[in-house]
Amino acid sequence: MIPKDHREFYELDMATGWETPEGYPEGIKQKILSGSLDEKNKTGSRTRVLTIAPGTYTIEPFEHEYWEEVFLFQGDLRVGNDAQGEGGETFKALTYAVRPPGSPHGPVASDNGCTVFEIHYFDPDDRPA
Repeated sequence: MIPKDHREFYELDMATGWETPEGYPEGIKQKILSGSLDEKNKTGSRTRVLTIAPGTYTIEPFEHEYWEEVFLFQGDLRVGNDAQGEGGETFKALTYAVRPPGSPHGPVASDNGCTVFEIHYFDPDDRPA
């Protein structure tokens, strides 16, 4: 497993270090806080902040081979919208989801924008022997 660095409380620079994750629309940005996730070798973990700009949406469901924990701490997030960004169930700030590997979810949209805190990780116990 790729270890995370030990870092005590420090101020985050929220003005720099943002990027659009591969395969996501331009209105979605991530800032990696710690760790590294190796999806090919199914190892590691990653902690990130993800922002979705108002009116941004994805059109395909997500499914991945790692655990995902998502804490919506600002704004609104709709899950299950159609290809035009309409419909789905809306969640407000201070809601949480945890998904085991292989769980389909999304697509996602945000009407007013949102910020989520995510942790992604591979559990060695989930790998085939």
